[in-house]
Amino acid sequence: MSGILSKQHIIAKPGFNRWLIVPAALGIHLCIGSVYAWSIFNPALIKHVGVVISAADDWTLKDVVWIFTVSIVVLGLAAAIAGRWLETVGPRMVGVVSACCWGGGFIVGGIGIVTHQLWLLYLGYGVLGGCGLGLGYVSPVSTLIRWFPDRRGMATGMAIMGFGGGAMIGAPLKEYFIQYFYRAPEYLGAVADLDLVTRAGRRFAEVGGELREVVVVGANEVAQMVIPGPEGVYLVGTGSVGVAQTFFTMGVIYFIIMMIAAFSYRLPAPGWQPEGWTPPDEEHAQKRMMTRNHVDIDQALKTRQFYQLWIVLCFNVTAGIGVLGVAKTMMTEIFGTTLPHIVDGAFAATYVVMISIFNMVGRFIWASTSDYIGRRNTYWIFFALGILLYCSIPYTAQQVSVNPAVVWLVYFYAATMIIFTMYGGGFATIPAYLADIFGTRYVGGIHGRLLTSWSTAGVLGPLAITSLRENAVTKAIDDLVTKIDPAVFAESFGAGLDQLPALVQAKTVTIASLMDIAPAGTVDPTPNLYNSTMYLMALLLAIALVSNALMRPVHARHHMSEEELNASQK
Repeated sequence: MSGILSKQHIIAKPGFNRWLIVPAALGIHLCIGSVYAWSIFNPALIKHVGVVISAADDWTLKDVVWIFTVSIVVLGLAAAIAGRWLETVGPRMVGVVSACCWGGGFIVGGIGIVTHQLWLLYLGYGVLGGCGLGLGYVSPVSTLIRWFPDRRGMATGMAIMGFGGGAMIGAPLKEYFIQYFYRAPEYLGAVADLDLVTRAGRRFAEVGGELREVVVVGANEVAQMVIPGPEGVYLVGTGSVGVAQTFFTMGVIYFIIMMIAAFSYRLPAPGWQPEGWTPPDEEHAQKRMMTRNHVDIDQALKTRQFYQLWIVLCFNVTAGIGVLGVAKTMMTEIFGTTLPHIVDGAFAATYVVMISIFNMVGRFIWASTSDYIGRRNTYWIFFALGILLYCSIPYTAQQVSVNPAVVWLVYFYAATMIIFTMYGGGFATIPAYLADIFGTRYVGGIHGRLLTSWSTAGVLGPLAITSLRENAVTKAIDDLVTKIDPAVFAESFGAGLDQLPALVQAKTVTIASLMDIAPAGTVDPTPNLYNSTMYLMALLLAIALVSNALMRPVHARHHMSEEELNASQK
């Protein structure tokens, strides 16, 4: 088996069509790229017990968003560790291991959901799946750069385009399977028809002569249901949100596709180059900051250019990845209460798909454009335009909370789509940037180590957006209760304001439930929960802009000698 997977076994014969590698690269990246559709799982995971809305024992959004974070952290670490291994064993071996880890991660994660063991979900999707992500990410990139030395940007754009487009296919598939496997919990009736009891922040109703825990769905919470149903009281512990079955199904599908793609890999023979192509002359190379030399993996870590590019990628990713992790939830919270006739669950799910489309298209267009305008100029555009767009989003949210006009939704949609073309473009352009700065001999290994910046961003982005959002929610609830008559509050929740912390902890009191009883004319604070996050992301892009502006060629003392280069190719 190791012979079939070995690097020597997949050297292409003369006359091999290099374009046949593209579908294999796309196949693996489309599968692992579905990680960008993680936010599709969020609404179902935080309702695993309550099914229609979150129950007291359900996981919180902060709990499940960190699963996405762990998978991205492990992605970067796995890519960094496997970089030199990839250069030794070749892309087919790495691709097969990636398929086992990514598909197996879904299976283990599904078991964690069924047993309601959060640590298993982290271990499966986060750790095991993250290993699959890292290995699957680096194997096609270095392979395509070797097959397309004449179009490095386009080559990496083609490979990484699949990663950005994975959510385009994965999001609707996940939505379909969740709804297919969904089973509504037992409906007990309207609130007015039942005698409810509140204990330690939880709501209970008498069923069959005993008190059973229930959840109460108000008018403002119907839109948050996986499949909208009637307002009223539902019995906790009945029904199924369908997310565990979806995990099992997707795991099997991804494993099969990735195995087929891995066995389609081929490598060019040593010394191969495209027919009729000659390397760029010295003047052209200097103008585009493209070296004709090569730098070893370990030596690259001793250059300041590596760490400048690390900052460039890290902060560009941080600015987008936090939003990706909560995209569906963010769209629903900003516009679901102000424009509920437009922004429902289906609209928010489509928004995730559109993010994937623009992310995917941006990877190919921006990376290909960089072949003509240069990598550094491309990142100038990313950061300068990105700062303006991120700063404009809080203004949009403030305006829609006061004046819920469709124009604000249109602007928000357009601004975020442009942001995600540049987010994807940053990923697709960085391997070509690395090849220009450090040469192509060890670009796969250097790229793997640079992806530790993605791991860091995977922590910083979700941490920023969840922490700042959580603080905003707390302040919003504290502000709303000051506007509500205490008697009305006690009647609605079966407990006084003195029990507010317990009611919030048990998810009985939320912004949506408070807005149901708030005085007429009270402005819903939900659309503004992400304002401080957007300003922080703009600041990070400003730092990355400076790092990119200071980029210069690597000093000659770091270049490999002719003898070292020949020895490395044996």
